[in-house]
Amino acid sequence: MLSSLSPFTNAISLNLVSSFSSARFTPSLFTRAQMSSESLPPLPEHRIVLGCGSVSVDFLATVASYPNPDDKIRSTSFKVQGGGNAGNALTCTARLGLNPRLISKVASDAQGKSILEELEADGVNTSFFIVSEEGNSPFTYVIVDNQTKTRTCIHTPGYPPLIPEELSQSSLLSAVNGANMVYFDGRLHETALVIAKEAASKNIPILVEAERKREGLDDLLSFASYAICSAKFPQAWTGAPSVPSALLSMLLRLPNLKFVIVTLGEDGCIMMERSVDGASDAEEMDVQSLLESLKERKDESKTIPTCISSVVTKLSANGIGTAIGRLFIGTAEKIPPSELVDTTGAGDAFIGALVYALCAGMPPEKMLPFAAQVAASGCRALGARTGLPHRTDPRLVTFL
Repeated sequence: MLSSLSPFTNAISLNLVSSFSSARFTPSLFTRAQMSSESLPPLPEHRIVLGCGSVSVDFLATVASYPNPDDKIRSTSFKVQGGGNAGNALTCTARLGLNPRLISKVASDAQGKSILEELEADGVNTSFFIVSEEGNSPFTYVIVDNQTKTRTCIHTPGYPPLIPEELSQSSLLSAVNGANMVYFDGRLHETALVIAKEAASKNIPILVEAERKREGLDDLLSFASYAICSAKFPQAWTGAPSVPSALLSMLLRLPNLKFVIVTLGEDGCIMMERSVDGASDAEEMDVQSLLESLKERKDESKTIPTCISSVVTKLSANGIGTAIGRLFIGTAEKIPPSELVDTTGAGDAFIGALVYALCAGMPPEKMLPFAAQVAASGCRALGARTGLPHRTDPRLVTFL
């Protein structure tokens, strides 16, 4: 059994539910208590979000510097924690006050029990999970380099993989019912596509994460209302010569897209939004030139996240085409080196915050700094979830 590959199984602290196979959902009392703060704006009216994607157990070890081949070194700290893109992103949405549901699969092993327990404690509804009596749950070794502030991930997938037939029609309809948004991290593509078709039939907005080229991702993107991409994906997917021209190409290829964002780590993000009003008389501008003009407006003295936007413009790129819309630059927080601990899951936190912002109806000028602030908060602690802020975190107050 593949689960024997993990030497850390006994390191997971478990308080097992009486009937693991039913995976009952228990909202976090701590999360509910935080929502009572009168100093915060009201929560979004429609708070149910549905996600489908990866979950795992992360075994995180920090080292003074990454080892050379055949080196033997000691860790400086160690943590066992839940992970996976979808698991992290929906944990983020729960801490911000949404009611997330997650579809994924684990095995009935120590790792699987820990994954479900941790998600439930944070307020993520796991009642739609598939639990296999055999096989192994996903797990990942994460080595965090204190010298370079980078992390290396070694992932072991879960087995057997999730197949669409395991999600019953009644479970599918229950999961989608009442959802305000559906999020896919690009994994479990066959099941995700079934969910996407059901969500689209009900006109539920769909957010798709495009980390890298994956089997089935093109089909998912065709349903996407919003796409969030890693730094290299837009050009790799479109073959365009630059990031802004690649974003324009994505808007033109995917007519359902309202906006596309590319995340750039400490350099923030770039967002291209399609205009719904047309504005056919808008001035035509080359997207690369427009991006450079926005960069010139950045205030490098500011350490908090900011947003710079263009007016509605006819965005153009030679050999690609034109679209009416706006271009945005979102800056990242300048985290002091002494406070930067681990970037694991920063992108997941950013996506979770975007889901919240969309449910709350935030405009891009507010959404991008808010998401960047949430992501930066998570970088101040070891692991993807340790530093994820709750809605009442003082660092978020001015961004909500």
